[in-house]
Parts: sequence; structure tokens; C-alpha cells
Amino acid sequence: MKRWGILALIVIALVVVIGGIKAFGVYQMVQGFKAQGVPKQTISTAKVATEDWKPTLTAIGSLRAVRGADLANELAGVVDDIRFQSGDEVKAGTLLVQLRNADDIARLDALKASADLAQTIVDRDQQQLAAHAISQAAYDKSVADLKTAKAQAAEQQALIDKKSIRAPFAGQLGIRAVDVGQYLAPGTKIVTLQQLDPIFVDFTLPQQALAQVAVGQTVSAHSDTYPDLVFNGEISAIDPKVDTDTRNVQVRATLKNPKRQLLPGMYANVTIEVGKPQPYITLPQAAIAFNPYGETVFVITTAAKLKAEQDEKRKQMQSLTAQTQDDKGSGEPQLPGDTLVAKQVFVTVGPTRGDQIAILKGLNVGDEVVTSGQLKLKSGTPVNIDNTVQPQNDIDPHPTEE
Repeated sequence: MKRWGILALIVIALVVVIGGIKAFGVYQMVQGFKAQGVPKQTISTAKVATEDWKPTLTAIGSLRAVRGADLANELAGVVDDIRFQSGDEVKAGTLLVQLRNADDIARLDALKASADLAQTIVDRDQQQLAAHAISQAAYDKSVADLKTAKAQAAEQQALIDKKSIRAPFAGQLGIRAVDVGQYLAPGTKIVTLQQLDPIFVDFTLPQQALAQVAVGQTVSAHSDTYPDLVFNGEISAIDPKVDTDTRNVQVRATLKNPKRQLLPGMYANVTIEVGKPQPYITLPQAAIAFNPYGETVFVITTAAKLKAEQDEKRKQMQSLTAQTQDDKGSGEPQLPGDTLVAKQVFVTVGPTRGDQIAILKGLNVGDEVVTSGQLKLKSGTPVNIDNTVQPQNDIDPHPTEE
């Protein structure tokens, strides 16, 4: 028993020694971390400044020709002649397609001959009526026959005219869809005709915007087909009815299109200026943290200023709650007073423009705001500023092709 007791004491001594060594190692590690201080987080920042923004309304619209139609034949027939080339500019009344009409012309000649005969009979009966050689009824019948003959000739002439397809207005022709000798059923598309300058852009706005728009107001349009060009125009009509499903109202603007770069069916981004320029505090949208409880940003300050603000707030809270106990502090490592730290601030945001967002309340000109790296921060986190890379801050961003 004496031997077993000695062995037990030796084992206990070994455990105590090993535990002490481990505890001493942990203690040294903790002291090393304390000596290093709180790690700094690398972020990028931007100075708060004001910019003049023009209040605008934006919408996406569809382009439509002022005059546009897919030309088709009203009567059936065989294409006898084509008088245009695809893409031609034509004037109103230009003959485009002639359908075969020889038999119709022959019938017109016969009807004209009948009308001439009826005219001769009327002239003769008029003389006989004056001599009381025929009755008034006979003369009236001759006049009626003349009118019928002329009406039949006019009807035939109209039928022949319908077989000559002409441009109803001036514009640019599209691609020809028929060939000589082809039989066309009524309503067959022959070619499209579009008047391209000026051109309409139709878009919708929410009913809340009705008070800000009026006929004659200036608009500008952009198309991704021509990203560097701006097409100017003005509002030409506002629909007098609001859509009950969307509560939007349709608006039409007329754009100048002298080079015919805009085509019907394209879409365009429409901008309407609705007021005088206003100064706004602006930031990149990436600087804003959107949360259910409000929008926040992180402002750069010093540890001394942040501690002073926190102490002041703590005193105010104590006075409101009638607390008299001493403040024991947060227990967190104390940073040197000149250390740069992040402070979370609630802000009120306003309109956006491209990558930018307006700040209505919460910031002052000159404040330095964190623009990237916010996920690593909380109030009091020490930071290291590296502005070699900044988030996009363009008022009119365009996607880059890679």
C-alpha cells in the first residue's frame, strides 16, 4: 500500500506540473494578444461633398413612328410591276406596286362608252322636251340612266386605282416582301413604310408624377444602341386616363431624329427635367447599409472622440433612468486616443442617380465615410484606410463589355 501511495503522489505531481505549463502557455498567449492590441480592418473611404442635382423623372419607353404602316393590297391580283427598291425614301403618292388590270381597263372603256351614249341621249331628249316632243318622264329617265352610267364608270375607275398601290405618306420603305408575277390575296403585306423624323416615344409614369409633367416639357432619351448620343424632344400628349391596374398614365414625347438612327420598336431611357438644380449630399450607393431598422453608414473618427460621445450618451441615459452606480466601462481594450475608428451613423436617404444616392439627414459636408468593407465593422473598430480601389460612383453608369 505504501508503494501505491507513492505512485499516486508522483502521478498527481506530474499532472499539476503539466497543467501549470499549459496554463502558463495560455497566459503568455493572452498577454501576447493584448500586447498586439485590437486588429485593424482595412477599408476604403470617401469625403462627403455636395453636388447640384436636377430633379428628374425617368422611364423606359418604346419608339413609334409618327406615321407608320405595313402596306397591303385591298383587292386580289397578280403583281405586274414593282416601282421601288428596298429602303427607298419615297414621297406621298409615289406608285409602288401595280397589279395586273388590263381587263379592268377594258371594262372601264366600255362603261365610259355607255356613259357617253347616255349623255348624247340626254342632250337630244332635252331638245325634244323643249319642243314638247317627249314627256317629262321620258327625259327624267334619260337623266337617271346617265347618272347610273357615270357612277358605274367611276366605280370601275376606283377599282382600277385600288390595283395601283401608292405611298399614303412620305417616308422610308422597308424590305420588299413580294415579287413580280406573284398572286396576292387581299391584305398581303407588300412593304412597310415608316416616317422616322420626328419619332414618337411612348412611356408610362406613376400617377404621383402627373403634377410634374405637362405638354411641351423638355425630355431627353438615350438608347443603348448609341450610348454616347442624346436625343432631345418634348412631351406632345398625356393620356387623359390612368390605368386602373397599374395606376400609371401613358405619356407620348416627340423626339428629333434627323439621321434616322432611332427606329420604331426600339426602347429608350427617357429623362424629364422637372425642376431647378438642388444641392444634395451624395455618396456611392455601396456606402449605405440598408437594414429593416433603417439605413446606416460608418463614419471615420478617432477613438478619443468616440469615447467622449459614448460617455456623454451614457451620462444622459443615467440621468434619464436615475442611475447613480459608477460606470465600470465596457471591459474592451482601450485604444490610443488618436487611433482611427469607425462609428455607425443612421442616415435618411433621398433620390438616386446612377451609382450615387442623396443623403437628406445624418451627415455633414467633410465627413469621411466608409465606402467598402462595412461588413467587418462595428462602432469602435479600429481601421486602416486604403483608397487604392473605390466602388463605382458614376451618375450615368454603363455596363462594360468584356
